Amino acid sequence: MSLADTPYYHCVARCVRRAYLCGVDRYSGTSYEHRRQWLEDKLHETANAFAIKLCAYAVMSNHYHVVLRVQPELAEAWSDREVIRRWHSLFAGSVLSQRFMNGDALDPVLYERLLEDVETWRSRLCDISWYMRIVNEFIAREANKEDDCTGRFWEGRFKSQALLDERALLSCMAYVDLNPIRAKMAKTPETSNHTSIKARIDSLNSQATQRNLEDFTGIRADGNGLPFKLADYIELVDWTGRIMRQDKRGAIASELPPILERLGLNSDAWQVLTTQFETQFQHWVGSEHIVRQVCSDKHYQRIPSTVNHRQLLG
Repeated sequence: MSLADTPYYHCVARCVRRAYLCGVDRYSGTSYEHRRQWLEDKLHETANAFAIKLCAYAVMSNHYHVVLRVQPELAEAWSDREVIRRWHSLFAGSVLSQRFMNGDALDPVLYERLLEDVETWRSRLCDISWYMRIVNEFIAREANKEDDCTGRFWEGRFKSQALLDERALLSCMAYVDLNPIRAKMAKTPETSNHTSIKARIDSLNSQATQRNLEDFTGIRADGNGLPFKLADYIELVDWTGRIMRQDKRGAIASELPPILERLGLNSDAWQVLTTQFETQFQHWVGSEHIVRQVCSDKHYQRIPSTVNHRQLLG
């Protein structure tokens, strides 16, 4: 991961063998549907403590996807007390941090020791590895407790892809939000439970705010927020979802949504991106020249194949 190149990352965690995160196990008939809410709640709860925003997520039967935006500048702006408060919402902290938050006076030596911990925690609170670790450990413990077993629940830590430009970010978010539709778990975005697209639509309908979901702000000079309009994104996801339903192909208008035209993506490339995103790319995702530049800056001896980047993202 390199925050100097991009703050956006697509992460995936999968269960080992036939372990079920959610859904109904066809071998035993046991339902694990309630675990979807466990995971969705934990994604939001952990993001609330971190300098990380959720751009997109989808909770599937034996894996989940999440697109994250890391905000290290936000963590740097936190006071020492704010860092400790956020860390204490996740962990017990240390004896010194507990005393500090209780208002006890610390001598200079102990205070310096506390500040060392604070800087470590500040760094961790904008670290994707720590974010995924906290989420995954919680779910693994709860699932193993419920299943009355021990051992690994996840097949590995997690898979990560860096999203280097707007095209990569938009296509990955749509890929994630449309996972339940591709898996025939839902027919429309608004009925895709435990996804960010449904959470955004529900927020619009109730006029409530989703605190941990990154805002759609359009193109802004300060670079804050997602560089698209929410209405455009919802229209695009709906349009793409209807394309994926074979019984509805004939009813799809031939015109591309304006957001695709602005980014220079055609319908064929878009359909591949939103159905095969994980298999088409490895760690770096973006236009060919951007991927090559990143690899060159990092002094890679061999630049990975950029054929898919050129054909799908330009």
